[in-house]
Amino acid sequence: MIEILKKSLKHSLPVFFGYIPLGFAFGIMLSEAGYNPVWAFFMALFIFAGTGQFLAVEFLAAGADIPQVILLTFLINFRHFFYGLSMIPKYKGMGIRKLYLMFGLTDETYALLNTTSVPEGMKKEDFYFAITLLNHSYWIMGCVLGATVGSLVNINFEGIDFVMTALFAVLVVEQWKTHKKHFPALLGFAVPIPALLLLGPDNFLIPTLIVVSVVLLCLQGRLTKGGDRL
Repeated sequence: MIEILKKSLKHSLPVFFGYIPLGFAFGIMLSEAGYNPVWAFFMALFIFAGTGQFLAVEFLAAGADIPQVILLTFLINFRHFFYGLSMIPKYKGMGIRKLYLMFGLTDETYALLNTTSVPEGMKKEDFYFAITLLNHSYWIMGCVLGATVGSLVNINFEGIDFVMTALFAVLVVEQWKTHKKHFPALLGFAVPIPALLLLGPDNFLIPTLIVVSVVLLCLQGRLTKGGDRL
């Protein structure tokens, strides 16, 4: 397993450089709310949802009920329902490891698994599991480190969350260079922009995912044929 992680490490480095700073920001925020690094560790280990964790801190600090926090976290991360549907073929034959892969399917892991080819000589199952495990460990490290530093010093880290925007930009460029068919990427730009203008920033995400998923499912046959270019 150590050898598999070593071979997968370089492929997960873009996520490392995104998760450490963002997890660090979460840890700082959690510390400022009065929670120690132990909370950061277990939240990162069992929740593993960036936006959901940030929101959870705000609600916990305000004394909100746990069921309310769980419901809002579910709604915020509902987009992963669509991610999961598209990953069913990739996760086929994973056995019991599929449960962890489903849990660890973040935005960044999803993007990475869909833009990176399995290294030569490595099983698909091992590679997907290693990437998910590495990304999860980066997030845990960032959260715990931030909470630890936040409990010791008082520093203004405003704007650090922009690192995730930069990470997604890198992944999009990598996908564009790796794949000959650019239709999915173009669709990813064409649908969200009008949806954002029409529905606003709070309501555009779910309709966008539905439209993109339906279009890709309808064109799946053409997209998977080597001779067609979309």
